[in-house]
Amino acid sequence: MQTEPASLADEKTTILIVDDDASLRQLIRDFLTGHGYAVVEAGGGKEMREILDAQPVDALVLDVMMPGEDGLSIARSLSTRRDLSIVMVSALGSETDRIIGLEVGADDYLPKPFSPRELLARLRAVLRRQQAAADDEAVRSRYIFQGWTLDVVRQVLRDPANVVIGLSQGEFSLLRALVERPQRVLTRDQLLEYARGRESDAFDRAIDTQISRLRRKLGSRDQAELIRTVRNEGYMFLPKVSRK
Repeated sequence: MQTEPASLADEKTTILIVDDDASLRQLIRDFLTGHGYAVVEAGGGKEMREILDAQPVDALVLDVMMPGEDGLSIARSLSTRRDLSIVMVSALGSETDRIIGLEVGADDYLPKPFSPRELLARLRAVLRRQQAAADDEAVRSRYIFQGWTLDVVRQVLRDPANVVIGLSQGEFSLLRALVERPQRVLTRDQLLEYARGRESDAFDRAIDTQISRLRRKLGSRDQAELIRTVRNEGYMFLPKVSRK
């Protein structure tokens, strides 16, 4: 089989194959390596997570039907990662199966048996979309509200006079959670999840303390109220927010 020049793929692009079929993993690995990709393998979810913790990975080729944790559960657990594309592969190829795969977090779904060339084309497509999204995120990384600027890449808050206002990591995460969801009532539990993740062991009154600190840093005599307390419900970020 002829292969295309390795230059067609970024040599730093890493594909992780997650499948309990070692022979299929080797077949895919040989083909993708021949097209310039770095390829690593995992036989299941536990090994996959060890690899993801140890090195950067750009995309998964993820089998659905595996012993233990199946591909659907794995995809669901990774659905919040914007830096990781998932091409799901499975002998289950009905329309319903494909819809379920896409709904739990896969970026594409390829029924088995498939040709390595089609898998390559689909990987290239999802990687292009991932890069385009990353480029857009980098360009539009600043939130603007009433003269204030929150730069989420540099993690810097500037006041209307362009002075940098120091924030702790917790204050920054909480402010970002608010400006990303303006003019909506957010409960303390929601703010904890948005700012710290579902695994946070913080308690809801910690949000009250950080809201008070944010108000002091955002507030001034000539500044309108930015964060409103909604009794028995939570907090609302009042200004209109634009993104640049």
